Amino acid sequence: MNISMTINNKRRLSAIVRYGLMIILAMIFALPIVFMIVSSFKPHFQLLQDSSSLRAFLPVGDLSVNNYFDAFDRAPISLFVFNSVLVTLVTVSLGLLVNSMMGFALASMRWKGKDIMLMVIIATLILPFETIAVPLLMVVSRLPWIGAGGITQGWLNSYHVQIIPFIVDAFSIFLFVQHFKSQPYELIEAARIDGAGWLRIYAQVIVPISGPVFATAAILRGLFMWNQYLWPIMVTQSEQFRPVMVGLGYFYQLSTSNTTGILPWGEVMAYLSIITIPIIVLFLVMQQAFIESIASTGIKG
Repeated sequence: MNISMTINNKRRLSAIVRYGLMIILAMIFALPIVFMIVSSFKPHFQLLQDSSSLRAFLPVGDLSVNNYFDAFDRAPISLFVFNSVLVTLVTVSLGLLVNSMMGFALASMRWKGKDIMLMVIIATLILPFETIAVPLLMVVSRLPWIGAGGITQGWLNSYHVQIIPFIVDAFSIFLFVQHFKSQPYELIEAARIDGAGWLRIYAQVIVPISGPVFATAAILRGLFMWNQYLWPIMVTQSEQFRPVMVGLGYFYQLSTSNTTGILPWGEVMAYLSIITIPIIVLFLVMQQAFIESIASTGIKG
């Protein structure tokens, strides 16, 4: 009995330590976000006063949404948000279609050279985007585009220059390949025996059972596109096409150029909350599918 009690005590102590570490880690990641959101509702001077105490993390004091209204008055934030939402949604939607079809072709179809192509695709992952940013900029600045005003020279200052170069993604293809390889090939063979073509197999057999990997690819690609800064700042000189991350720098410039010379931190926190909360909501909505995909795929060969 003493041995059983000792084992139970050790298990209880181990659980306490484990959950304690998990709570500490959760607080480390969550407290900056809590501080940002709470501070966005506080006036400037109260925010500075509370930042030296635990009140910085508590919704106490003179709370209001004035910072949000002032931030929208200071810069065209709604336009920046619209641009980011449009670019992210279009890129992710087209990317899911193109990358999943490529992953299906590499994982399920049998054709000569597919292993070499997969190796080449994976090899591109080692190249940071900064190494190809300038050559890509030179290419898109000379490409023709048919728009409302006819054929124009160059893609700069447009939505498509922020979308088209990022539709195909090597990591998304790799993720789809790994997932599709884990599916029983008997499903494809049965569909082929019934006379189904590859496109029908992809649309009616593979896609319906691959929801988690689509959710994972959407989250990862959506995060990347939403946080884009280097490429948009290189190709968008017009305020009309700026996304939220580039707009943040513009907002900061406008904030520091006021007559008082004081940076309105409450408005800055409001802007940061506007661009952070949508991503948090997206992950919370799709986290179950994300976890299921990682657990089932396992990034295995």
